[in-house]
Amino acid sequence: MRTIVGKLALLAFVLFLQGCVAYQVGGDIQKGRMELLYGDPKIALGYFERAAELDPDYRLNYTIFPEGVWSYVGRANLAAGNVPEARKALERARTRDEDNLAKVYLGLVLTRQGERDLGRQSIEAGLKGIYEWYDYVQFYHVDGQYWDPGKQLRKSIQSNLAGLTSRGSDSPELVQNIALLGREIEMEIDRAKDHRDLDLMRKYHGDEQRR
Repeated sequence: MRTIVGKLALLAFVLFLQGCVAYQVGGDIQKGRMELLYGDPKIALGYFERAAELDPDYRLNYTIFPEGVWSYVGRANLAAGNVPEARKALERARTRDEDNLAKVYLGLVLTRQGERDLGRQSIEAGLKGIYEWYDYVQFYHVDGQYWDPGKQLRKSIQSNLAGLTSRGSDSPELVQNIALLGREIEMEIDRAKDHRDLDLMRKYHGDEQRR
C-alpha cells in the first residue's frame, strides 16, 4: 500500500514539475515573440534559448499554426546578426513538424551566405507550404475562417514566388519583401486568435441574451 501511495505521490510531483516547465516555456516564447516583433531581437534570443533548453521539442500550443522553438531561435539569431547560429537553428527547425516558416528564413540565411539556389529552393518550399496550409485550414479546420480571411497573405505569397522566379533570391528588394511577409505571417497567429476569441465572445453574449 505504501509503495502504491509513494508511486502516486511521485507521479503527481513529476506532473507538477512538467506543468511548471510548460508554463515557463510558453511564457518565454510569448515574451520572446513580442520582443522579436516589436522590440530587441537580442532580448528575444535570450527568451527563446532558455525555452529551447527547457523543452527542445516545444511547439506553439495555443494556435494551430505549426511552429517550434528552433524556428524562433534561428530567426532571433538572424535578426541579431548571428548568421551561422541562425542557420544551425533553422536547419534543426526545418526537420521538425513541417515548420514552413523556418524554411523561409533558412532560405534568407542561405541567400545571405551566397548559396542562392539552395536559398531560393528553401524559400519557395516554405512559402508554398504556408500557402497550402492556409488553404487546407480554410476548408478543413473549424478555426480556418480566422486565418488570412481576405487572402491578402496568400496574394503576397504568390507575388513573392513570382519574384523569385523572375529575379532570384538575391534581389535586395525581394529579400526585404520576404522578410516583411514572414513578419506578417507571424503576426497572423495573434490576429487569428483575436478574431476567434472575439467571435466566441459575441456568440456567448448572444446566447446569454436569448436565455
